[in-house]
Amino acid sequence: MQSGWAGTREWVLDFEPDEPQHADPLMGWIGGGTTRAQVQLRFETREEAIAYAEKHAIAYEAETPPPRKFEPKSYADNFRYGRLENWTH
Repeated sequence: MQSGWAGTREWVLDFEPDEPQHADPLMGWIGGGTTRAQVQLRFETREEAIAYAEKHAIAYEAETPPPRKFEPKSYADNFRYGRLENWTH
């Protein structure tokens, strides 16, 4: 699996739902009474996101992402002599 860096350098403001979701009696779809939970605001920096939330009196919780670990791997290591892991096809 390959995980890239695209879309990881921006801050997102998600709104919490105001009320629990319920099933629509006619169609049976799950939904709520408001569309705020569908809104996502994106900011380039953490400070911009916090400033927006404070300006509009929105309670917020800023979560900093954990540092990424980079483990360099080589395709040739799959065929290396003296390999510690079992060979599987």
